[in-house]
Amino acid sequence: MYLVCGEALFDVFSVDEAGAPANKVAFQAIAGGSPFNVAVGLRRLGIDVALLAGLSRDYLGRRLRRVLEEEGVDTRHLREFTAPTTLAMVAVGSDGSPHYSFRGEGCADRQLLTEHLPELDDLVRGLHVGSFALVVQPIADTLLALVRRERGRRLISLDPNVRLGPQPDIQLWRQRIDELAGHADLIKVSDEDLEQLYPGQAPETLIQGWLQGSAKLVFLTRGSQGATVFSQHHGHWSVATPQVQVADTVGAGDTFQAALIAWLTEQGLDSPLSLAQLGREQIDALLRFAVNAAALTCTRTGPDLPYRHQLV
Repeated sequence: MYLVCGEALFDVFSVDEAGAPANKVAFQAIAGGSPFNVAVGLRRLGIDVALLAGLSRDYLGRRLRRVLEEEGVDTRHLREFTAPTTLAMVAVGSDGSPHYSFRGEGCADRQLLTEHLPELDDLVRGLHVGSFALVVQPIADTLLALVRRERGRRLISLDPNVRLGPQPDIQLWRQRIDELAGHADLIKVSDEDLEQLYPGQAPETLIQGWLQGSAKLVFLTRGSQGATVFSQHHGHWSVATPQVQVADTVGAGDTFQAALIAWLTEQGLDSPLSLAQLGREQIDALLRFAVNAAALTCTRTGPDLPYRHQLV
């Protein structure tokens, strides 16, 4: 089983209606949040997974729980709060990329404390953390404490998934990501993330620094330009993105992350020791599996992550 940790929210998309008056805006809300999506994506890929998150007792919080239950995600580690559910207002650009504006101050997914952290048994093979839950309080310090506690005991994966709306302090992002990167075994980061964190700096230089710590593999995603893997022992190389008809790119990064974990779990390689011993051909197969999975998500509207039978 994998334990995914972080926020759960609703992405709210505006729906254009021809002839609608300017004083009326129609919206469509879709359950999401990067960790939420990764948990759902893992389950769709056949991996047992639980989500550690704060959910509201409001209507939207109950809907989030219902989605998780229907997808087969283990809900035993969810914690309920009277605070409202976070809303992410999403505008999709002409290239299909999403732009977010968050309504989340004081919301339920931020409320996890260290006292809410579960004791984990040997069935939990790894942890995944990511996105703005890493930098908003009190959940940020809670997840850092969990990662520190579990480092070396199970596979730890990290996806910064930088969102400056919930926390605009870029220096805080840098400090927290640098610390977590020192504990993670596997890191997935986008070129957009690195440009926000360290504008003008060469991604290769930053990533090589991460590989001097605990990280055995770092995956750099570049959208339509493909993805690059950096290995402690085998150097780095890239693969191209398959040619697909793009609906939007919402959920593509979360799909890539879920696919990485799913492939390692399927192969029985989901441990820090196994990750360090992967051969170049195995890493290449892992990279291509994740790239193909993410490309499939881009053919769909919203974070509609693929099922295992849809991937070769």
